[in-house]
Amino acid sequence: MSNTKYRSEITGVGSFVPPKVYTNFDLEKMMETTNDWIVQRTGIEQRHWVDDNVSNSDLAFEASVRAIKNAGLERSDIDMIIFATLSPDHEFPGTGCFLQAKLELPEIAVLDIRQQCTGFLYGLSIADKFIQSGSNKNILVVGSEVHSKGLDKTPNGRNVAVLFGDGAGAVVVSRKELVNPATDSRIITTHLHADGSFAKELWIPAPGTALGADRINNEMIAEGMHYPQMNGKTVFVHATKRMAECLVSACKEANVTFTDVDLFLFHQANLRINSKVAEMLSIPEEKIFNTIQNYGNTTAATIPLGMDDAIKAGVLKKGMLVASAAFGSGFTWASAVWRY
Repeated sequence: MSNTKYRSEITGVGSFVPPKVYTNFDLEKMMETTNDWIVQRTGIEQRHWVDDNVSNSDLAFEASVRAIKNAGLERSDIDMIIFATLSPDHEFPGTGCFLQAKLELPEIAVLDIRQQCTGFLYGLSIADKFIQSGSNKNILVVGSEVHSKGLDKTPNGRNVAVLFGDGAGAVVVSRKELVNPATDSRIITTHLHADGSFAKELWIPAPGTALGADRINNEMIAEGMHYPQMNGKTVFVHATKRMAECLVSACKEANVTFTDVDLFLFHQANLRINSKVAEMLSIPEEKIFNTIQNYGNTTAATIPLGMDDAIKAGVLKKGMLVASAAFGSGFTWASAVWRY
C-alpha cells in the first residue's frame, strides 16, 4: 500500500451494451446446443451482440460518456485513457486512440493493454499508480469487447461461442487528498499476476507473426485457427485456485477479512467458477454480485459493467468495501480491494 498524500477514488462509473439480445434459445437455432446445457454449465441465459456496423470503440464511447457524466466532470477533465480489450477495432493503432478521437480529447496519453479477462483490474492498478504519483488527476479506465464478430457459431465452436457477449464498462479514477485511510473512498490495494506457460490453453492462434512466412493463410482459416480455442477444464481449475489465492493476498495486505468486505465483484466468465471460489473461501453467495446470466462473458468489461449494474440496483453504495478478482487468458489473474 502507498504512503503518498494522494488517493485514487472511483468517482464515476458507466456501462453500455448493444440493444440486441440473443437468448440461449436463439443459439439453439444457430448451433447444436440447448438452453439447459448452457445454463447448467455456465449460468448464462442471454448475451448482447452488436449489429454489423458497430465497433468496439462505439461501445466504449457510450460507456465512457456515462462514466464521465457520473463523475460530475467534463470530457476535458480527463487527462489519460487506459483501454483494456482483446477485440480491437483494428490490428493497430490501439482502440484507445479511436476512442480518444470520438471523445474529442486530443493529446492526452492513451494506453492500450491486452490482459484479456484480467484487463480491467490491470488497468485499475495502472491508473492507481499514475494518480498516486501526482502526474494525473482524472484517468478514464475502460474495458470493452466485441466478441460476436470473432466467434465460430458452428458446431465446431459452440462450446466457446455460447460463452461470450459484447459490452463496455468504464470508470473515472480521480486524484483526491488522503485524509483517513480507514474510511476514505479509494483503491486500497491491487495484485497482478501472470503465467505465460499456459498461454496456449486459451488463445486465438492466428493471425500471428509466430506462424512462419504468413501471418494467416487459407489453410489456417480452414482449420479455424482464427477462432478462440480453450481447454475448459484447465481454465476452470486454475481460475478457481488463482482467484482464491489473490483474494486472500489482497485482503491480507489491506488488513481486512472477508467478513469486512461488503460486496465481491468477480470477473464473469462462468457462474460455476465464482460459486467454487465462494465455496473455497466460505464467502456467502449473497455477497457476490453476478451479471453473467444477462451478458455472458464480456471479458475486460465484466467488472465495470457489473459495478454499474450493482450501483443502479442499490446493491453497491458509497462507503462500501469491495473486493474484486479476475482470471483469464495468458494466464493472467488479479485482485483488488477498494472502498467505493
